[in-house]
Amino acid sequence: MTASQPALIFAQYLELTKPKVVALLVFTAVVGMLLAVPGLPPWQPVVWGTIGIGLAAGSAAAINHLLDRRIDAVMARTLHRPLPSGHLGTRQVLTFAITLGVIAMLVLVFLVNLLTAVLTFASLIGYAVIYTAYLKRATPQNIVIGGAAGAAPPVLGWVAVTGEVHAHALLLFLIVFVWTPPHFWALALYRREDYARADIPMLPVIYGETFTRWHVLFYTVLLVIVTVLPWLTGMSGLFYLGGALVLGAGFLYYAVRLLDPPNEQFAMQTFGYSIVYLMALFAFLLLDHYLLPGAPELVWHFRPE
Repeated sequence: MTASQPALIFAQYLELTKPKVVALLVFTAVVGMLLAVPGLPPWQPVVWGTIGIGLAAGSAAAINHLLDRRIDAVMARTLHRPLPSGHLGTRQVLTFAITLGVIAMLVLVFLVNLLTAVLTFASLIGYAVIYTAYLKRATPQNIVIGGAAGAAPPVLGWVAVTGEVHAHALLLFLIVFVWTPPHFWALALYRREDYARADIPMLPVIYGETFTRWHVLFYTVLLVIVTVLPWLTGMSGLFYLGGALVLGAGFLYYAVRLLDPPNEQFAMQTFGYSIVYLMALFAFLLLDHYLLPGAPELVWHFRPE
C-alpha cells in the first residue's frame, strides 16, 4: 500500500457522507440549539448533539449512495462517486453507514436525550429510506414531501438543548421545508437530462422546464412570506426582519430571472444563491437572538450533576 492510498480511502469514505450537505444541516441544527435558550446553552448537548446529528446525517447520506448506486452510474454528476466508480463495494458502504448510525444513536441516547435520538432516527429513515428508496422514484413532488427530513435539523438541535419541541423550532423547520423545493428544482433544471436518463421523475422531466421555473417562483414567494413569521411571532426582531427581506429580495430576483434565464448556467447560479441564502438567513436569526435588548450575558451554563 502506498502512502497515498490511506488518504484516498479516507477521501472515498468522506465523500459517502456528503460533507457539504451535512455541514449545512449541522449548521442549521447548531443555530436551533443556540436559539432554544437565552444566552448560550449548556455545552454538553451542543457538543454531543452536534456530533450525533452530524453522524446520523452522514449515515443517511451513505445509505443514499448505496440505494442510488445504479442511478449514480448513469448520471454525469454522480458517475465518479465511490460506488459507481468501483472504489468501494456495497458491503463496505453498508457497514460504514450502519456504524455511523449506531454511533450516532448511542451518542444521542446516552449523552443528549431520548427524544432527540428518536427524532433523529426518524429523520434518517425519512431521508435514507422513504425519500431515496420510494418517493424519489414515485412522484415529481418527491423533494416537496421528502424535504421534511432535510428540514428536521433545527428542530433536532432545539430538542437536544431543551428536551422538547417548541413552536419556534417548528418555524425553523417550516423555513427549511419551504426553501427546499426552489433550491433543489434549480439544480434539477440544470441536470434535467441526467434525471431523464436515470428515469427519475423530477419535476422538469415530467412537466417541463417552464412549469418548473414557475414553481420555483411560487415557492420563493411563499418562502419570503414564511421567513417573516419569526418576526411576526416575536421570535426575532427588526434586525432579522431586515436581513430576511433583503435576502428574500435577492432570491426573488433569481426566481423571476429564471423564468427567462440569460444562459444555461443561471439555474446553477440560482442553486448557489439558495445555499448562501439559507446560511445567511440562519446567521441573521442567530445575530438577532443575541442583539435583542436585554439579552442575557453570553456565558456557558453547566448541567447539574
